[in-house]
Amino acid sequence: MAFDGMTDQTLPRQAMKAELLDAETESKLAYAWRDHRDEAALHRLINAYMRLAISMASKFKRYGAPMNDLIQEAGLGLMKAADRFDPDRGVRFSTYAVWWIKASIQDYVMRNWSMVRTGSTSSQKSLFFNMRRVQARIEREAQAAGEQIDRHKMREMIAKEVGVPLADVEMMEGRLSGSDFSLNATQSTDEDGREWIDALEDEGTQASEHVENSHDTATLRQWLSTALAVLNERERFIVRERKLRDAPRTLESLGNELGLSKERVRQLEAAAFGKMRKSLEGQSQEVHHFLQ
Repeated sequence: MAFDGMTDQTLPRQAMKAELLDAETESKLAYAWRDHRDEAALHRLINAYMRLAISMASKFKRYGAPMNDLIQEAGLGLMKAADRFDPDRGVRFSTYAVWWIKASIQDYVMRNWSMVRTGSTSSQKSLFFNMRRVQARIEREAQAAGEQIDRHKMREMIAKEVGVPLADVEMMEGRLSGSDFSLNATQSTDEDGREWIDALEDEGTQASEHVENSHDTATLRQWLSTALAVLNERERFIVRERKLRDAPRTLESLGNELGLSKERVRQLEAAAFGKMRKSLEGQSQEVHHFLQ
């Protein structure tokens, strides 16, 4: 079913006009898609249960996401369900599809709730979608019993009820009570105040580090150039191919090109490194590491 270009009004209207499938027809369509990849059967199956996806999407409107986006995600979950559904198990497609639709919508809400990621573990996800409901029920029960529950006790009861660590409840409470702010907002009411983005640490390479790295690289290249100059042409070729290429060549491939045995190439390589070590003795630990 194509969702592009549809609004949150047209999609539900089209879904409500779709046919209602009986168990036998549903099973035939599922077999046709699974066994023969019949796209017409898949399209018919998706259309028939799109009203279920839209109904489930509407339950997540309170999280502030656009309804059309929620329907899109519900539709994606429905298509995943249709692709994975096994009619041999003897269950109705709607029963199987509910899990996939809900999972798809929940993942979307979690991704888009905040610019700062709210949580990714299964316990955090469960807490995100159940904390407010559990808290409301605890408050109703406490009020009916004439009790008062402080915030710390409330967090402990929520953690126990949902089955998550107390620290996760405290973290989620802070996330859900806050909101996103622009990094370009000023830190004071003064128009000339510094923006919050100016207070962030620059994780990039600092100018001093860049200069030092450039200097070290230039020095290392100079030392290597000096060391290579003491080698003959064949030795320089072996060192370049074995140490200076992004994908170093094997002793065997060099031996085939030079008409030498693999062992002879290894000996020439070792001799070349010995000459370079002698030339660079006491110059640089980095070059010594290169020659290991």
